[in-house]
Amino acid sequence: MNFQSCVNLVSVWILPILLIFILTVALFKKVPIYESFVEGAKDGFSVSVNIIPYLVAIIVGISMLRASGFIDSCGNLISGFLNSVNVPVDVLPVMIVRSLSGSAALGIFSDIANNFGPDSYATKLAAIIVGSSETTFYVLAVYFGSVGISKVRYAMITGILADIIGIVAAVAVAHQFFL
Repeated sequence: MNFQSCVNLVSVWILPILLIFILTVALFKKVPIYESFVEGAKDGFSVSVNIIPYLVAIIVGISMLRASGFIDSCGNLISGFLNSVNVPVDVLPVMIVRSLSGSAALGIFSDIANNFGPDSYATKLAAIIVGSSETTFYVLAVYFGSVGISKVRYAMITGILADIIGIVAAVAVAHQFFL
């Protein structure tokens, strides 16, 4: 059996085995399984309700950026610099939106792949950027908001810095491998 078939076998069976193991341990320890599940579901629902304002703020912010033409204006403003470092201007929206929303970045990435094809440099660069950066503001809103942390200054600075480093590294890697 080769490595790939072993990985496929493990990926198929890992979740059922894990669930059976957890239920077996819970039965031996006499944990009220159903009641514990219901209590966890209640907690999850209350966390969901608490983070709704943060999610709405992110969605409105992304919509405003796209509708106002801010992203296109940024592209026009720095197109000379982007061209000098072999970054297609069409990839800029992924760089801007990725820190705000993963699904919006994937939507923009999908547009790039449809417009330029899956083997184009722009598509490959956008894919690397999506994989090497984080949805910083989403993480701050959801995770910090769910536990009531409101002072996010240092976490935000660190997250944005990490995103910038990830984007620069993505450009360097794409340049090295695909140009």
